[in-house]
Amino acid sequence: MLWVESIEGIERFDSPGKGRGLRVTKAFKVGELLFSCPAYSCVLSVKERGCYCEFCFNRKERLARCGKCKKAFYCNASCQKGDWAMHKLECSAMIAFGENWCPSETVRLVARILAKKKAQKDRCASEKLLLIGEIQSHVEDIDNKRREMNEGDIAGLHHFYSKHLDFPDHSDLLLLFSQVACNGFTVEDEELYHMGTALYPDVALINHSCLPSVIVTYNGTMAEVRAVQDMNPGDEVLISYIDLLYPTDDRNDRLRESYYFTCDCQECKTKSKDKVKLKVHKRSDPINPEVISNMVRYGRNAVREFRAANLDSHAPPSELLEICERSLDKMGAVFDDSNVYMLHMMYQAMGVCLYMEDLDGAISYGEKILKPYCQLYPAYSLNVSSMYLKLGRLYLALDRHSTGLSALKKALAIMEVAHGKDHQYLTALRKEIASQK
Repeated sequence: MLWVESIEGIERFDSPGKGRGLRVTKAFKVGELLFSCPAYSCVLSVKERGCYCEFCFNRKERLARCGKCKKAFYCNASCQKGDWAMHKLECSAMIAFGENWCPSETVRLVARILAKKKAQKDRCASEKLLLIGEIQSHVEDIDNKRREMNEGDIAGLHHFYSKHLDFPDHSDLLLLFSQVACNGFTVEDEELYHMGTALYPDVALINHSCLPSVIVTYNGTMAEVRAVQDMNPGDEVLISYIDLLYPTDDRNDRLRESYYFTCDCQECKTKSKDKVKLKVHKRSDPINPEVISNMVRYGRNAVREFRAANLDSHAPPSELLEICERSLDKMGAVFDDSNVYMLHMMYQAMGVCLYMEDLDGAISYGEKILKPYCQLYPAYSLNVSSMYLKLGRLYLALDRHSTGLSALKKALAIMEVAHGKDHQYLTALRKEIASQK
């Protein structure tokens, strides 16, 4: 029997109705770190190369470039050396394939996991409570669409990595891709921009709730789990797997589609926030329920339409903005501006405006989003802090200093709980605030 390490104040247990989970064995206060977990394996997004170190994910100016492929960047020689066992999987291949080198981020992560498994002799620091091979896969539950995606990724893995990897049999690869799909973590920065993808076995033990007790943030490639509620001995450690902005039916559709279960937390049972999340205009003659139902259906379709258009790399920003504006005009005839489908499209429109460097347009959308976000998201939400950060920096760029400073300070207050007071993002933000005084 394999020896299992322990994490102080945390234990693995069988959670009723959920399977394996984690619970605390001592009290934790809001903002207190429960535990941190290094990545079993991680990969920096190709789009972020040159902005972050490939090895430690730290943001730094004047990064050193790999002398061979000229594609990867590092803090220093130490980081480059530390990453070589993984970077060598791609270095020569990127040169050989040139512009045709295009494995998905999932394929890149799986390649690194396979290399780590081959080199690994003992249990590693990210497997104190759960081995990589014990991670839930739901391979028996995947539908044909997901299976086709996995098959495509397996083909990509063979195509781009056959020179440096020995592959397990096909069924084992299907299992691994399913494990990554269910348990991979998106590593994000303080404004929730995508930096990369990673696998954290011990963090993967944490079950979901729409009323989470903890939040996961990232310090470089390290995942940190902090309390967002006061916790007592015996309380289960619970995170949210999904964006909590949306109403109950939407949340559970997403959970079933991606994680193969339905949530039965108190919020899902009572649907207490659904009415305010789906707020419609007040009128002397109430809007027909069928009209509202049809508009909800339209809102869901609009979300899917934008997502599909955004995935099309050839779609011009002006076309994306037009989709947002057209959807907002139609939904605005029935929905209040605080309705979550309106908020979703406003958030997307804000992102397009930022890309187009239309700062006034981005601020206009952000200001409409902020107050409902504060009401609809849980306390210490990164969605709220990131919105304060975005708006604060936009205000400062337009010389609206007092408004900008106020927004940054509100972001700081949330981040001190979510990220911890000593996090590098907090250090940088305090300097940013001080420089404006």
